[in-house]
Amino acid sequence: MGNKVESKSKKQIVKEQRIKRQKRQRLITLVAIVVVVLVMVGLLIYQNIQAANAPLGNIVQITTIARPQVNFNTTGDPNAPVHMIGFSDFQCPYCGQYAKTTEPLIIENYVKTGKVFYEFIPYGPGGMAIGSESVDAALAAFCAGDQGKFWEYHDILYANQTGENVGDFTINRLNAFAQALGLDMDQFKSCMQQKKFQEKYLAGIEQGKNNNIGGTPSFLINGKLIEGALPYEEFKKELDAALEAAGVTP
Repeated sequence: MGNKVESKSKKQIVKEQRIKRQKRQRLITLVAIVVVVLVMVGLLIYQNIQAANAPLGNIVQITTIARPQVNFNTTGDPNAPVHMIGFSDFQCPYCGQYAKTTEPLIIENYVKTGKVFYEFIPYGPGGMAIGSESVDAALAAFCAGDQGKFWEYHDILYANQTGENVGDFTINRLNAFAQALGLDMDQFKSCMQQKKFQEKYLAGIEQGKNNNIGGTPSFLINGKLIEGALPYEEFKKELDAALEAAGVTP
């Protein structure tokens, strides 16, 4: 009898020791998880502080380009015979070249004359943004559009583009661009913090993918794909051909 009681007691001791080890292991695992989460949160806070305090550098000011019948990221008569959609990344050098040299001529000669309805969609090569600065810049342009200044923000972004992922479009600089354009800063910052136009941005990415948009800049002219920052004369040929096909004299 005594041996049985002693044997049961040993079993109980072993069981209790095992339970204690399991509890200790669970506690260690929980502490490790908490530490990892705290480190990740700390890194995010640090990155946000760094972004907020990043040096501004020089801000290139712009001369506003007059655009007709602006409606957020579109300009021109929605009933125009030709619909032109541009897919561009705000960090893409060729997109910047096109935006500064060719786009103003298309606006002047085709959009202002009521022949072309023009739309700009932020889009990275193959649907992948060149970097986080591209996404932030796109969302910032939409937030500016929320205050009726998408195109002015589009212009100031390209005016201040110097390369890819080099700090041109930190949050601090995006805020400075908004301030330079006279936007309501509380509304702009709230829009950015809430990522108000994330779904609109993603919808544009899907639209590009569904139309087999690869490199940037790329364009759809009444559904026809045109790729690259071509000279103005090349766009003129394509736009005139689209107008003729629609029965309109170029």
